[in-house]
Amino acid sequence: MTDSVRLTSWTARLGDRLPEPLRRRAARLPGSHAPPLAAGTPTPRVAIIGSGFGGLGMGVRLRQAGIETFTIHEKADRLGGTWRDNRYPGAACDVPSHLYSLSFAPKADWSRRFPEQPEILDYLESVADDFGLRPHLAFGSEVVEAAFDEEQGCWHLAFADGSTDDVDVVVSATGQLNRPHVPDIPGLDDFAGTAFHSARWDHDHDLSGRDVAVIGIGASAIQFVPELAGTTGSLRLFQRSANYVGPKPDGEFSERAKWAFARFPTLQRLYRASIWARFEARWSLFTDGSRTAPLAQKAFDKGLGELVSVDLPGEVVVPDYPLGCKRILISNDWYPTLLRPDVAVITEPIERIVPEGVVAGGTTHPVDTIVFGTGFQTTGFLAPMRVTGRAGRDLHDGWAAGAEAHLGITVSGFPNLFLLYGPNTNLGHNSIVFMLERQIGYALTCIRDLVEDGLPWRDVRPEAQAASNRRLVAELDRTVWAAGCHSWYKTASGRITNNWSGPSARYWLRTVRRRSEDFDGPGPHPSAGPRRGPFTMVDQTP
Repeated sequence: MTDSVRLTSWTARLGDRLPEPLRRRAARLPGSHAPPLAAGTPTPRVAIIGSGFGGLGMGVRLRQAGIETFTIHEKADRLGGTWRDNRYPGAACDVPSHLYSLSFAPKADWSRRFPEQPEILDYLESVADDFGLRPHLAFGSEVVEAAFDEEQGCWHLAFADGSTDDVDVVVSATGQLNRPHVPDIPGLDDFAGTAFHSARWDHDHDLSGRDVAVIGIGASAIQFVPELAGTTGSLRLFQRSANYVGPKPDGEFSERAKWAFARFPTLQRLYRASIWARFEARWSLFTDGSRTAPLAQKAFDKGLGELVSVDLPGEVVVPDYPLGCKRILISNDWYPTLLRPDVAVITEPIERIVPEGVVAGGTTHPVDTIVFGTGFQTTGFLAPMRVTGRAGRDLHDGWAAGAEAHLGITVSGFPNLFLLYGPNTNLGHNSIVFMLERQIGYALTCIRDLVEDGLPWRDVRPEAQAASNRRLVAELDRTVWAAGCHSWYKTASGRITNNWSGPSARYWLRTVRRRSEDFDGPGPHPSAGPRRGPFTMVDQTP
């Protein structure tokens, strides 16, 4: 049994001993701080969509709250989300391992400071095992439609296999980086070779000795290109703009460090907190009026300027946008790779693809393989799932000008729908797992309040959502992302729909409690009483 599960059992016993008035007050504590629901309490049916960090984390917190009536729907045949899908050579995280993990599921024996894809996926598998999530996982279960029934007070779900289900709460944990983007380049269908996206890597296609084109140079490409260099016949990198690439302070943890983290959990928590604080301080690089941003810009400019040479011209290594406008990348082998004789960087715009290769700047570059490192469709949140709310409102129609949500979690007109890693919750300076835990806690508070108040649903008020987004936009206007550079943080029209507008601590302050005045809902269900709710009694015996 894990320490987190033991803690849950201890708080459950403590909660049972509290007098009812104190227990009622304790039940109102935010997120996971409240004791578990009393045994036999009717609980809502919860559908969690996605089995990455968000979906699994939500499942753990529901179990710790005494809620077993949930299913984690995963369209694939294995859990893991983006870390299941992105299996390209060199795939790794650019956030330190002890911070890129759930705080309530620590791993003392991370092998490296920056975790690689296989170890992250193994970690997620262990979370599912250690916290008893396997019985709640439904693989090959793709939700294609969710429609809210106001009269019944529930969500009707439709699945790709034609089946249906009714639930009280929907938690979308599909994230922002789950649908690969392949640009619409003329002639792509005529290419005579093999083409694939890095997030759907073709491991059956041997690249040894082949002439390979990489279209799109970003966070993925700077990891897999150095891995390919020296094994392929040639590499032609088609780059629209250069990146800011800093050193990667990576390395293996010693056995002594692993032992210390396992033996003294507080030491590991302090280490994690120190990483978070150090990364949090980087927020100053992204905001107007910062004193550190010009210094960092100057340092990068100096370092990149020293790299410029005949072999590495300025347009290859020097970005044409301010530091932070796009994600700052880290790598120790990117620039040495660019100097290899078998690697060429093409900065002319791609005109078309022909059967024998890629045409750019009037020159045909012969290749037999194309790898797209062009990122994801990041602004189409929840797509392609169709979501219909109160009065038949279509979520994607409402988001035609750009997605928005109250605190990135709830959307007016869509009761009991919670988004994890939703609009404007991405970070450019710290760990997204920190943000996910805040969202999970907020959603859990809302779900528990439904039970405590005997209500079938709650809906965020439109004026509350509008107010929070006005403040968000005003704050975003004072960040480097408001500059003119093209990035996956924005829609085609330039609206910033992906990034949070401040430090992660600010997000914690705004989500630590649910403001009851921001929500409305129907009156209590006729059959509901205090602590009963309009939900079905379910045997929750483990």
